[in-house]
Amino acid sequence: MITLANVLSSTIVFAVPLLLVALGGMFSERSGVINIALEGIMIVGALASCLTLRAMDSSGFGAANPQLAVFIAILVAGVVGLFYSLFLAFAAINLKADQTIGGTALNQFAPAFAIVVTWAIQGQGQTQIQIPTWVRITRESLGLAPADQSFFNNLIFKYFYLTTPVAILLLVLSYVVLFRTKFGLRLRACGEHPQAADSVGINVYKMRYAGVMIGGFLGGVGGLAYTLAAGSTFASTVGGYGFLALAVMIFGNWNPWTILGGSFFFALFKVVASYSSTIPFLPTFEGVKSATNIYQVLPYVVTMIVLIFTSKKSRAPKAEGIPYDKGSR
Repeated sequence: MITLANVLSSTIVFAVPLLLVALGGMFSERSGVINIALEGIMIVGALASCLTLRAMDSSGFGAANPQLAVFIAILVAGVVGLFYSLFLAFAAINLKADQTIGGTALNQFAPAFAIVVTWAIQGQGQTQIQIPTWVRITRESLGLAPADQSFFNNLIFKYFYLTTPVAILLLVLSYVVLFRTKFGLRLRACGEHPQAADSVGINVYKMRYAGVMIGGFLGGVGGLAYTLAAGSTFASTVGGYGFLALAVMIFGNWNPWTILGGSFFFALFKVVASYSSTIPFLPTFEGVKSATNIYQVLPYVVTMIVLIFTSKKSRAPKAEGIPYDKGSR
């Protein structure tokens, strides 16, 4: 039961970054802009937020006010991701450049930029930023008495970060904004038929900027969420989670609730790979050298298989990836 609790707790914490980043991609693509740059946005968001946590740890503010410090880091990650996404928005909307190439360029730039900045701040050769231990929410930090390992205690407090309740709040807000507001209706119209939207007075350029910027904010927060889930350091990478989030978005058919289900589905395979040696009913592949590598590739193999069978049924926004020309009809 303890192992099951650990698996479920890990699944939740790894589903959070997938959920946030996939929601970010959803807003961008619902407006009509393909956001391949999610990987790079995650990296710069994680970089800025981890440096913020490091600075607050050095000053003593973080240890004194741990969750306030994490909340500030979440805001920093989102704002930096938002500003980084403006490069994609400018290239795709104003310059009408190829959105896939623009996003790929931002993905290639981000990890190199993160390493250079890390070196400049910490000294050459130090490519990892240490994450303070006080970022995790524990029973003690909530004023509860310490408890022995149990199913409930491990499920809730084994890997509990502020990014989890924030992700739940952002999920609900995403649904309300996209499907229950005029803004969401106009955003979706710009991704489906921008000429029709323009004909009734909607500024397509502004709406697409808004979609990309919201996507950048969510992607930046997702970068911090992944870093907290993955370990105790940030090493200028997010392990391909930006691309995995794109698969979750497509699997979820650009809808917040199905994206939530897809996030848990793909995160579960990620966690099974990590716990493969402690789950008794999984094959051990005796005689195979480095058999754990088989489980490490499992999430990505499952991603490809799922996309093969679901991509034909997915319905992407019709104007996705097509630069809008106000003069065309």
